[in-house]
Amino acid sequence: MVNWGIAELHRNSGNWDNVVKDIVKMEKKIFPKHESLARSFDEELKKRNSGLLYSQVEDGDVAGYVMYSWPSSISASITKLAVKENHRGRGLGEALLEEAIHKCRTRKIQRVSLHVDPERTAAMNLYKKLGFKVDTLVEGYYSPDRNAYRMYLDFQTD
Repeated sequence: MVNWGIAELHRNSGNWDNVVKDIVKMEKKIFPKHESLARSFDEELKKRNSGLLYSQVEDGDVAGYVMYSWPSSISASITKLAVKENHRGRGLGEALLEEAIHKCRTRKIQRVSLHVDPERTAAMNLYKKLGFKVDTLVEGYYSPDRNAYRMYLDFQTD
């Protein structure tokens, strides 16, 4: 696995605009319009109890990101995970997801959940590899004809 540099995006960081611009471009390219946060990305990041981790390549472009939130002291959600096509298969998605899980654990979260299209085999395999289990099938989650699995990862409580 490649050793990736992963950073957390903070509102007051000097590269905020460039990082958000790159992520919005990635959102538009990777996700169907109705699933993309491209129009509301800046607003999503202003929400309390949310975070975004990203990785940049040498030229400064964002190669991938993960967005997560912790709406309560008990649970968190992975709301987006994306890696540019030319950076896939190198472990970046796994590294981003592991770091997001770590951030959730530091907040004493007991469960992390996410939704995934059952036909996205690579994503399903990654989530299972990191210990996520399928909870239920949510019919019509993405659109009337596209379902999602809700998956979860429980942490041992001390």
